[in-house]
Amino acid sequence: MSRYIATRAMRGANALVTEAEMMLDKAMVDKGGETKIEFPNTAYYLPLIYGMTGEAVETLDQLQPVVKRARSLLHPLPSQEHWTPYLGETLDSGMATLLAAEAIEAMRFSYGLQPEPLAGFELAGGTAFTSPDNGAGPNGDGHLNGPIDDIQLRSWGIQLVDGRMPGFAAIVGAAKSNEVAVKLVRELQRRNILTFLSGNVNGRSIIHQLHEEGVELGYDTYTVPFGTDTLSAIYALGFATRSALTFGGLKAGQAREILMYNRERVFAFVLALGEVDDLKYAAAAGAINFGFPVIADTVIPEILPTGVTQYEHVVSMPFNEIEGADDLERAEKMVQKCIEVRGVKVKIADVPVPVPYGSAFEGEVVRKADMRVEFGGKKSRAFEYLRMLPLDEVDDGKIEVIGPGFEDMDPQGSMDVGIVVDVAGREMQEDFEPVLERQIHYFINGASGIQHIGQRDIAWIRISNTAAEKGFTLEHFGKILHARFHDDFGAIVDKVQVKIYTEPADIETWLATAREAYDYRNKRLADLTDDAVEEFYSCTLCQSFAPDHVCVVSPERLGLCGAYNWLDCKASFSINPTGPNQPIKLGKLVDMDKGYWEGTNAYAKQGSHGVVEEVAMYSIMENPMTACGCFECIVMLIPETNGVMVVNREDTSMTPAGMTFSTLAGIAGGGMQTPGVMGVGKFYLVSPKFISADGGFKRIVWMSSVLKESMADELQAVAEREGDPDLIKRIADESNATSVDELLAWLEEHNHPALIMDPMI
Repeated sequence: MSRYIATRAMRGANALVTEAEMMLDKAMVDKGGETKIEFPNTAYYLPLIYGMTGEAVETLDQLQPVVKRARSLLHPLPSQEHWTPYLGETLDSGMATLLAAEAIEAMRFSYGLQPEPLAGFELAGGTAFTSPDNGAGPNGDGHLNGPIDDIQLRSWGIQLVDGRMPGFAAIVGAAKSNEVAVKLVRELQRRNILTFLSGNVNGRSIIHQLHEEGVELGYDTYTVPFGTDTLSAIYALGFATRSALTFGGLKAGQAREILMYNRERVFAFVLALGEVDDLKYAAAAGAINFGFPVIADTVIPEILPTGVTQYEHVVSMPFNEIEGADDLERAEKMVQKCIEVRGVKVKIADVPVPVPYGSAFEGEVVRKADMRVEFGGKKSRAFEYLRMLPLDEVDDGKIEVIGPGFEDMDPQGSMDVGIVVDVAGREMQEDFEPVLERQIHYFINGASGIQHIGQRDIAWIRISNTAAEKGFTLEHFGKILHARFHDDFGAIVDKVQVKIYTEPADIETWLATAREAYDYRNKRLADLTDDAVEEFYSCTLCQSFAPDHVCVVSPERLGLCGAYNWLDCKASFSINPTGPNQPIKLGKLVDMDKGYWEGTNAYAKQGSHGVVEEVAMYSIMENPMTACGCFECIVMLIPETNGVMVVNREDTSMTPAGMTFSTLAGIAGGGMQTPGVMGVGKFYLVSPKFISADGGFKRIVWMSSVLKESMADELQAVAEREGDPDLIKRIADESNATSVDELLAWLEEHNHPALIMDPMI
C-alpha cells in the first residue's frame, strides 16, 4: 500500500488522540469524573466503543481507559528505511481515530452540544454540530441529526433485511457544486441507498449545499446530516456497529466478529468529496476496518488489492477526469462506481413519473404550506380497492381518470378520489387481493413529493407544489401502480389496469362496493385459524442480518416485524418458490396448548443452523420464538406481578423493568431465545393465540400508552372477548407506573386479574 496514505492516516490519528486526551483532561477538571455521558436514545452506550472494546462507558471517568487504548493503537510515522507495505498499522490508526472521535463527540454532549468548539480547543474536524432534532433531521430549519436513535434503527430494520434498502453511503466533504451535490444524493435515493452526510471542505459541507437547494433532509428521505465536521462521520460507523449488535446477535467486545459481520452483511461505502486532509485519511482507515471501501473524487493514492474489503480498498476517481457530457453525468457515474466497488445489489423499478422515485421517499411528509392538493383526511374522501378479474376483462396498461383532475383547483384544496386497481393472472388467487392492495401504500409513497397515509377507505394523500409543478397528475398514480405491480408481482400478475374516480356519484358507488369487499375479507381472515391449515410459513428475510433467527408465521401469529402475515407469505411463495417464505408442513401435532408440531421443530433446528432446537408458538416462557431486531413491540415478564409488560419501539420512556425499549431490545434481538422475553408484531397482541399457553391477554399488566391509544378499538374488542370489558383500564402505562413497586400498587388498586392467576414461573 502507499506510504503516503499510511503517513497521512497515522498523522491524523495521532493528532486526534492527542486532542481527545487534552479534552478529557479539561472535562475532568470542569465537570468531574462522575459526569454522565451518553448518546440519546441508544441502547449501546457509546456504540462503537462498546462494540469494539466491551467497555460500557457511562461517565467521563470511564472514558480514560478508552482513550488510553486509542493511544496504544498508534504507531510511529513510517520512514523510508522502516516501511513495510501492509495495512496493519494504518488500520490500527484508523481504529484509534474512531475511538477518539466517539469519545470527543460524547464529551461534546456533556458540554450541552455547543454550536462552537469548546473554548481553547480548535477541533480538528471543524465546527461542532448544533442541537439535534432528536432524529428528525433538518426539516427546513437547518438542525443536524447527531447519532441515529434506536427507534429509527429498528424502523429501518425491515428495509435493510428485505433488500429495499440495499446499503448505506457515508458522504464526507463538499461536492464540486450544489448541482452535483443534489445529483449525487438523488442517484443514491433512486437506488434506495441510505445516505449519511458529514464533513466539510474549507468550512463548506454538502449539507450546506443541499440545504441551499431546498433538498429535504432527514430520516424520511434516507438522507441524514450528522454534522458539518469530519468527526461526526463516527455516527455512521456507530450505526454499523449497532446493526451487528442489534440484528446479528453479537456481543460487546467481539470486535473481529462485528467487523466481519459488517464486511459480509452491511453494504456500505465512503464517498470522500473534495480535499482529503489528515483527519479524513485517518477516518477512512477506520472505515476500511469495517470492510467499507473509500472512493474519492480527487487525486489520491489508491489501494487496489482486495483483502480487508471485498474489492478495492481506496479508489481515486478525479471528478473532472470522469468521462461524461457534463457534471451531472459524471456524478451519476461516480455513484455507479461506488456501487460497483462495494458490490451493492441494487434493484430499480422503471416508474414513468416526472419526479424522483424510490423507497427513499417512503414516509415523506408534505406539509400544508407545501401542498398543492390533498385527497382524504378531514375534508374529503379517499379510498383504494384492488380486485381480481378474469384475464379477458383486464386491458393491461389502461389508465383512466374518470372525472376532473386537480389542475384547475385553487392551491391547497381538497377533493375526493377513488383508486380502483383491476389485476388478472393465471397464478392470481382471491386470497392475494388484500396482500396486493396493501402494496398501494408503499408504491405511491415512493414518489418524491407525494404523501400517502393509511389504506382502504381511510387513505390520505397529498401532492406537493413541487411535484405538481414538475407535471405530476392523477394519471401518474396509475402509471406507478402498473409499473410496480408488474415489477414486484409479475409471477402472479399478468395484467393491471387502473381507474381513478373523482366524480361524487362514482365515489359513492365504488366506495360501497369496496366496503363490501373489505367486510368480506375481514370475516374470511377471521375464520383463518392455525388449526384450519396444514402448513405455516418460514420467513428468512431477516437472516441477512440475523443469521440464526427463525421466524414462523401462522394465520394467528404474524411476523414480528408486523409487515408479513400468513397470506403475505403464501403470496410470496407463489411469486418466488425459492425465496425467503417457504411452507412448513406441520406434520404430527406434539402439543397444541404450547404450539409444538414436528414440522415447526424440525424447521427451527434447520433454519437456525442448530442454535434453536424447538419453538413454542404460543408461549413466552418455554422456547419462545427468536427475534432479529426489527420487532414492533417487546413482551417481557415482570415476575413480581405474575404478568408481562408490552413496550413498543416508539416509546422512549422508562418501563417497570428498569430499562427503556432501546436497552430491552438488546436482550430480545439478535436471534437469541430468551424465556420471558419476546419480540412481536403489535397485532399479535390481539390474537387469541397471544401467549395463550401462559394465560393469554390477561397477563398484560403494563402497556405503552401509544399502543393503548392507537389500537384502542382492537384492544377493547379483545377485553370483551376475554369477558372483562374493563380490562384495558386495569392495565397500567408509563403515566401510572415506571417501577415495579408503582406497578404493583396500581395492579392491586385496580384489581388486575394477573394477580390471582396461576404462577408464570
